[in-house]
Amino acid sequence: MKRRLFLSALPSAAMWPLTAAAQPKTAVVGILEVGDPGPMVGLLRQGLRDRGYVEGQNIRLEIRTPDASRTLRELAEELVRLNVDVIVAKFTPAVRAAKNATATIPIVMAPAGAPVETGLIAALARPGGNVTGLSGTAAEIGGKRIEVIREILPGVSRLGVLANTADPFTKPFLDEMQSAGASVGVQVRPFMVSGSGEFAAAFSAMRDEGVGGVILQPSLTVNTAADMALAHRLPSFGVFRSTVEAGALMSYSARLEDLYREAAVYVDRILKGAKPADLPVQQPTRFELVINLKTAKALSLTVPPALLARADEVIE
Repeated sequence: MKRRLFLSALPSAAMWPLTAAAQPKTAVVGILEVGDPGPMVGLLRQGLRDRGYVEGQNIRLEIRTPDASRTLRELAEELVRLNVDVIVAKFTPAVRAAKNATATIPIVMAPAGAPVETGLIAALARPGGNVTGLSGTAAEIGGKRIEVIREILPGVSRLGVLANTADPFTKPFLDEMQSAGASVGVQVRPFMVSGSGEFAAAFSAMRDEGVGGVILQPSLTVNTAADMALAHRLPSFGVFRSTVEAGALMSYSARLEDLYREAAVYVDRILKGAKPADLPVQQPTRFELVINLKTAKALSLTVPPALLARADEVIE
């Protein structure tokens, strides 16, 4: 009798490992974010949900943001040690840190500026290596940015740029705007900083040199910079909408929300077996002009009606 009971139990016991093996693998996505916290993680989550990924069931997000105690390099190396399936990196310094940390784990730019010029990829159509994703074109539209700044500051002859010494994107970012400025008689002067601890000295130098406005590079903590610019009564111009929401006067850029959502498409394709080297890098197709009228009023500036009429969003 006992022998029959033992044998009858064998089929279910033998099947147990097969049932366990059939459970879906939980994908692990590392997220490396630099600059001010923004909607990237939330929109990426939404995009992943739209594609059937549910946190706690078939996907896990490992989010890392540098602070005073942990650098981008250390955080990128930590994600590699966790053996994540893919790394989503926001802005060029984060993509560079991830690329330096691994040549095998796929990396999605969400986004990065001038990825060919900074050596992150070989070409937009065939990026090669383990990096693909979105290009932000913040450098390429530098001329348009100078143009709209001159509409709101028609007499400006010198603009400052609060620029990040640690960002590989800084050179193409500055080159494009300095070239555009020179063509219309505006000197574009960089003020190099490595973090928010150097902002005060940079803004003092801007005041001494008589710049008429300052452009804020997005890989810095631009929310803090926007506050400091307002305190110095200096019009500040962000690259992205979030900076204007934080108090900058104006921004002209690609719609970051579109890029964040599209990053989820890349993650999905990679998790399903696509190779980053074969996935073309996308460039934005929609751009937006955002103006903060509250900041304009605080600076006693009048925004031309024609510029207001063209704005995609006006913050009052």
